[in-house]
Amino acid sequence: MAEALADYESQAAAVLPTAVRDFVAGGSGSETTMRLNRAALDSVTLVPRVLAGVDEPDTTGSVLGSELAMPVAVAPMAYQRLLHPDGELLLARAAAEAGIPYVISTLSSYPLEKIAAAAPSWFQQYWLRDRALLTSLVHRAAEAGCTALMVTVDVPVMGRRLRDVRNAFALPEDVVAANLVDITTDAHAAASGVSAHTAAAGVSAVAAHTASAFEPAVSWRDLEWIRRESELPLVVKGILDPRDARRAVDTGAQAVVVSNHGGRQLDGAIASIDALGPVVDAVGNDCVVLLDSGIRSGTDVVRALALGASAVMVGRPLLWALAVEAVDEALGLLRREVRDAMLLAGCADLAAVAGLTTGRA
Repeated sequence: MAEALADYESQAAAVLPTAVRDFVAGGSGSETTMRLNRAALDSVTLVPRVLAGVDEPDTTGSVLGSELAMPVAVAPMAYQRLLHPDGELLLARAAAEAGIPYVISTLSSYPLEKIAAAAPSWFQQYWLRDRALLTSLVHRAAEAGCTALMVTVDVPVMGRRLRDVRNAFALPEDVVAANLVDITTDAHAAASGVSAHTAAAGVSAVAAHTASAFEPAVSWRDLEWIRRESELPLVVKGILDPRDARRAVDTGAQAVVVSNHGGRQLDGAIASIDALGPVVDAVGNDCVVLLDSGIRSGTDVVRALALGASAVMVGRPLLWALAVEAVDEALGLLRREVRDAMLLAGCADLAAVAGLTTGRA
């Protein structure tokens, strides 16, 4: 039994192979941005209100038509069968039980249809070299009942994740990018001779395989195309510059996610929480703003909402919980942490959280 959401990392470390643990935990380069995320969140101070007459704070809200029991969604994360045989299915069902959206990754290790059947879901789309395959996935997501399309825009190539390079990380044979394999029989890998399962010294097989499948030269014109292609609410993930946030809205995005990919892309990028305020100012009331990268507690959730986010996405802590079969417990614990932080801050509901005064330590 964990006492805090952050406790699951040490619990998972006891049961996971070193290479898998590093694949989840690691950032890019010297992991500067990953450390900045935590330091920046810890520096945000809250000015609580008193005598608010609050007994049981209301943690509920809504984002893009999805009702949320707390202002949290499960972030899109690849290859969850690395952590547990039931992978995405187990975590998606836990999200549904907790009353929050689950975001299916393009690189999920179960097909998106199977996950969407298990829980209310959004679909996260990476930009693929194969436009026909990309189009097919966009349409499959809608047909499977996904209620939002989240396009990740900060991965022209995978950041150089040195832990994976040093471990020569490769996927086990029974873990695949199910949404790609089911349609193409891994056509990209077959054509290029690249496999996510083949280890080689000094090479991350997952990064090499991703490079063979992803299109690096994505532009605003491509985002305009996908906006025309799908009628689902469009979420643009990976925004840090307020100018990009404004342009995403002008292109038709209903939401943006302020994110540095958990410190796994450009090392040295600004901490997501530091980018949040300027993005909120740039878009005003024209779209929903979410935040991810580094959320580790209910207090972090309250910090993000006080700085203008409508909700956050949580990633790594839930993968650690998945590894020890504790995702239901972890999500219940997170909701209690959110509730306790709201109660101590004198906030009856999420609107009151948004009105809190913040500072910097």
